[in-house]
Amino acid sequence: EIEKTRPCLVISPNEMNHYIKTVIVAPMTTKGRSSPTHVKCQFKGKEGQIALDQIHTVDNNRLIRKLGCIEKRTADKVLTILNEMFAP
Repeated sequence: EIEKTRPCLVISPNEMNHYIKTVIVAPMTTKGRSSPTHVKCQFKGKEGQIALDQIHTVDNNRLIRKLGCIEKRTADKVLTILNEMFAP
């Protein structure tokens, strides 16, 4: 499990996020090996990965600030892998 404070990708839908006090996130990291459940991305000028095998729920209060958005092609890759993981 990735334990330090780090950027993350919110993967739960906005409609859901507005009604409950938690969000589902996937941590982003610049470390680690390539994996079928990791999506390569570039964010804030750094090469990294979105670790979809580490998704978890966090309280909204743990989100410090919005850092930006990922590119559409990266979002498409994330959705494809999540679909393969949860709706094979």
